[in-house]
Parts: sequence; structure tokens; C-alpha cells
Amino acid sequence: MCTSRAAALLVSLLVSWAMSALVSAQGSTSSPWQTLSGNPPLVIAKGGFSGIFPDSSFAAYSLANVTSVPGVVFWCDVQLTKDKAGICAPQVKLDNSTDISYVFKDMGKTYNVNGVPTQGWFSIDFTLTDLANVVLTQGVYSRSSKFDGFPILKVQDVASQLKPPALWLNIQHDMFFTQHNLSMRSFVISTSKSVIIDYISSPEVGFLSGIAGRVSPTKTKLIFRFMGQDVIEPSTNQTYGSLLKNLTFIKTFASGILVPKVYIWPVDVSNYLQPHTSLVSDAHKAGLTVFAADFVNDVPLSYNYSFDPVAETLSYIDNGAFSVDGVLTDFPITPSEAIDCFAHLNKNSSGQATPLVISFNGASGDYPGCTDLAYSKAISDGTDIIDCPVQMSKDGIPICLSSTNLIDSSNVATTQFRNLMTTAPEIQSGTGIFSFSLTWSEIQTLIPQIASPYSQYKIFRNPAYRSAGNFLSLSDFLNLAKNSSVSGVLIGIENAAYLAENRSLSITDAVLAALSKAGFSNQTGKKVMIKSTNSSVLMKIKEKANYELVYEVDEYIRDATNATVLEIKSFADSVVVQKNSVFPTNQLFLTGVTDVVTKLHAFKLSVYVQTFSNEFVSQAWDFFSDATVEVNSFVMGGEIDGVITDFPRTSASYKRNKCLGLGSKTPAYMSPVQPGGLMQVIPIPVLPPAQAPYPVLNEDGCSGATVARCAKSQRSRSD
Repeated sequence: MCTSRAAALLVSLLVSWAMSALVSAQGSTSSPWQTLSGNPPLVIAKGGFSGIFPDSSFAAYSLANVTSVPGVVFWCDVQLTKDKAGICAPQVKLDNSTDISYVFKDMGKTYNVNGVPTQGWFSIDFTLTDLANVVLTQGVYSRSSKFDGFPILKVQDVASQLKPPALWLNIQHDMFFTQHNLSMRSFVISTSKSVIIDYISSPEVGFLSGIAGRVSPTKTKLIFRFMGQDVIEPSTNQTYGSLLKNLTFIKTFASGILVPKVYIWPVDVSNYLQPHTSLVSDAHKAGLTVFAADFVNDVPLSYNYSFDPVAETLSYIDNGAFSVDGVLTDFPITPSEAIDCFAHLNKNSSGQATPLVISFNGASGDYPGCTDLAYSKAISDGTDIIDCPVQMSKDGIPICLSSTNLIDSSNVATTQFRNLMTTAPEIQSGTGIFSFSLTWSEIQTLIPQIASPYSQYKIFRNPAYRSAGNFLSLSDFLNLAKNSSVSGVLIGIENAAYLAENRSLSITDAVLAALSKAGFSNQTGKKVMIKSTNSSVLMKIKEKANYELVYEVDEYIRDATNATVLEIKSFADSVVVQKNSVFPTNQLFLTGVTDVVTKLHAFKLSVYVQTFSNEFVSQAWDFFSDATVEVNSFVMGGEIDGVITDFPRTSASYKRNKCLGLGSKTPAYMSPVQPGGLMQVIPIPVLPPAQAPYPVLNEDGCSGATVARCAKSQRSRSD
């Protein structure tokens, strides 16, 4: 059950968010829209912010209200109780969104719903008094259940307690309730006399036709909801696909349509976009508004969007051909950003934010890392700095590879070179086939393989191009960078001591020679950054060249002693830290903010943070499964100087959005999240167990002659 402590903290959290929302108004200037009305599309919050809190809960609606555009629409799926009360719950059976099956263990039943036998706990078997003992739960099992426990709300509760900017009632199963002597028609007509209902939707023609003359068309818009194209509409016995071909008929009882998003942008069986349909244009010609449904951040999107939900929303509202009139979403912060901050950006507009966007193995979220395709994509995406983690071939050629173990990035294990499997304990545990065991010409015969770091969650990157592209030598990489729009390069150097002592290869000399040959030693137009976890490497570079030297701390830390930072300052100009060293997490909830950035900035060291990925499983719950929210929170809240990312387009686009640089007028959806805010709302009995704080760099328990190297913390989804 939601405790009074959790409720009070929720109010505190939302009030803080609201302070931003109150000054945001309409955060950007108006732009021409291709909606039917010419106004910006609506953001329709499905059950509130149901991507975080239980659908239709007070918390979900409240969070939606303060993180969305001012005119956000509250969506309520209406179910009728045994005593004819209308409640908000996402499904006609309650056991997937409440704890009713535990409260009333033996009251599950089987009913026909649209002709399909369905087993569960149905609202028609319980009175409002019965349901007072039942609480809402998170119905999507991949989401956190730690916010379960909010009471069920009546439609009137949503209207009176939350005062929504606009209210949308969805009547999904009128015929089912009619079969059980409950009239949804009577409920809606009666409720409309005391509650302002802005929209009513239903997938049943009969229901909408029956109330069309009983509600004011100027106050309440009727929206026909389409289901799957092969599904039978129960009152006409036609498929929804057939009804879609007769929009003039729909116009006789509705002012708009709500369709699954794939009706507009179909995807093929491999989850790639197909050409958009003419549905929006056709509906607009018929005088119908078009709302698109099924916008959810925490499921894999079409690969064309690179796991970026803002990019997906933009394809429906700002594509040059049409704009839908609204989107139905579990995560209303995302379309709010897209509509108010990213839509109608001038492609050549300058950045509104200053952090460097640094690629991670190129655009390795879209193509195999460190290939010509990955680097070309990073450049076209607007990356500031492209990176090359240098490895050495057997014949002493410096090349760009994500790892010296070729198994990590190529098909080498299935080739004639598989017999070169060996160990190098100084580099990694276990066996591998290493770049220094093959010549550059041999490495060029290998087929690159795209990284899929979240494959354990069945999330894979761009499978159509999983083996595309060609590896580059460092010289090739530098020539590409020199003739591109990027402002500089980041060269990574690791394993220098091992290569020198065991393979007679000097990686630092090879890098310096390649930079000199490419003209970077005397070039001022392009920034050169050299990164390493080894201070000796950076010291050697410092003796021979004048490049920006970047020290990488690859452990999670919460602070660094002044003496340690002074030591870093003696050989480096900037520092790379991990995301958790800025915002630590516990079971993927932010717990607060460390002193790391503040300390390093105090010593005039720039701070770059890695690695920003778009897959929602890589992000803390607090970032709402939205890569833009995460980047913004690190830049605006964490005050970092650069992001290192395998999806550079997201960060490059973020820098240009219209909602930056507004000061006190920054809208809530472009304000940084509050680290620890969600953690405070979790009821005490289900709080994550306390964990030991991350170490201080060079604190007791760490060792190292030059700079302390603390024992690595395990990095996993359970952090």
C-alpha cells in the first residue's frame, strides 16, 4: 500500500517539477504544423505517466501533469463496477493492473469479451466499496513494481483531485458491459453533466453512434479507435481494415480517429520502417483528426530510430509530409520534448549547448564499431569528435578497433586464424585472438561484427548491417577526419607496456608518427585528444607533443582526494569518468550526485562521461527510458563537458534543441531530473538494500604508484 511517507515525498517531488512547469508556458516559438487545425499535436498521457507509476494512479497522472506540455490530455480507460461506478483501469479485467487476485482470491471468473473466453477478475463483479481494499500495480512486468499501492480512482476523482488540462475517456468494451446490464452510455452522459470530458473514444461504432447526439460536439470530441486491421468491429461485423477504407462513414459519428502507429508507418517482419501510408492525409481531407497510439519508450523501436523515442515521435509530427494531431503515450515527457523542443529545427541551426559530442567507436550503435560506416555515420550525425581506440597489428600498423581481442568485433573465430587463439593475462582473462597476432592485411580480410551489449535482454542493434563496413588503419581514420566536418579526434591508447615488453611494438610512437604524417602535429584546425587509463602513456605523449591529454578513470568513484587530482593535473588536461561516478545508482534508481565533477572542475579539468547508449535498459529508471532526458540531466544537472556515446545523433540533436538556453523559462521536460527523486517515493519496505558507497580515488584500499586504481565495481543492471 502506498504509505503516507511515499505520498508526501511524491507531492514534494512533483511540486519541485511543477516549479519548472509553471514558468515554461509554451517553451518555444510557434512553428507551422501540418495538423488538421494547424496547432501543435496533443500529448495524450495514457493512464498518466504509466511508464513509471501504475497506470491510472494519482502518481502517474500527477507526474504527467508536471513533465509534459501545458495542455497534456489525461487518458482514462473507463470500467464499470457492479454498482455502476466508473473507474479508471487499463483493462476490463483488473488482475493485471491491481492486486485484486490476492485480495479476492476465489472470485476470478471467465466471461466472453468480444466473443473470446477471457479468465480474470472483472470490475463488474465488485462494488466500489470492495475495490477500496484493492490497489493499483504496475501491469508491465519489465517495469519497476516498487511504486505499487496507489488506490483506484473514479473518473470523478481524476477530474476533481487532479484537475487535468483535458480529459479523455476511452470506452473499450461497451458491448461487454451492456451484456451484464451495465450502461456505459448512461454513465458517460450522466458524468458529462458534472465533469468536462474533452474526448471520448471507443473501438465500437454502435457506442459512438449512440451518444453522438447526446454530447455537445463543441465540448466533447468523439474519436473512433481502430484496432488491428484484421480484427472484427463487433457492432458492424466488419474488420477495422475495411472500415479504414470508408472514412466518410466514420465522419458521420466521429470527429477523429485513433490508430495504431503502424497504420501510419508500417514496419516489416525485421522491424524496419516501410514507406508511410497516406492515412493521415486521407483522414485530414475527410475532415478527421488523426491520433496515433502505442508510443512506448521501453520496448525496442524500429531500427530506423536507433532506439531513440524522440526520433520516433518526430517521424509522426515533423516529416515534411504530414503531422498527426496527437500521440497516445506511456511516457508523455518524450512527445513533449519532441513537439516543443525538437520539431521544425533548422538543420543548420547552431548548438544551444556546449558539451562535446564524442563518438564511441564511431556510431557503433548503428554499424559495427570502428568501421568506415560507423565513422561516416558519426560524422553525418553531427559528432564533434570521432574516436579511434588504437590497437597494433603484427606488422606494427596502428589500427582502429574496439578491442585488441578480435573476437569481440569480427568473425575471426570462424576463419583460418582461429588456431591463433592464445592468452594474454596482462590484457584480459581467458583466451582470445589478438590483433598483434595478425598482420594488417590479414585483419582486413575479417568481417566486422556489430556489438550488441544488451543481447541478454533480446535487444540487438541494426541486424541488417550487423556485418557491414571495413576496418580502418589509424592513417585512414585520420585522413577521414581531416577532410570532414568534425572538430577533432580522440585517440585511445591502451596496453602500451605489454606491447612493448612482449611484442616489441611501440604503440605511442606509432600513434605520434601517424598524427605527424597526417598533418595533425602542426594543425590548429582540428583538436587532437589522446586518452588512456595509463598515466605513463600520457606522460610520454606530453614530452613529445602538445595535444589535449585525457585520463580515463574506468572504475566507479564518488570523489578524489586533492592530492590525486593534482597528480592527474600534472599529466592530463581532462578526465573521462563513468556515468555512475556522476550519478550513482542502486537497482537502477539514482541515489544522488557525487562530488566528482565539482572536484575535477575546481582543478580546471574538463570532464567527459561515458558511455551514453540509447537502449532503455542502459538507463536509470529516473531518465524515463529516454536517452535525451539522460543526456540533458548529465549536461544541465551534472554540468559535464562532454558525452561519449555510441549513438551520437541523439546527443548532437540534443545540443540544437530550442528549449536550451532559456534560463528560468526552461520547461520541465527539458529540466534535469532530480537525482534520488524517485528513490524517495519508494515505500520503505521495498526500498533497494543499502549499498556501500563508491570509493574515493586514492582512498585507503586503493593502490598505484602514480594514480590510484581502485578495484572495479561490478557493472550490471542490479547497480
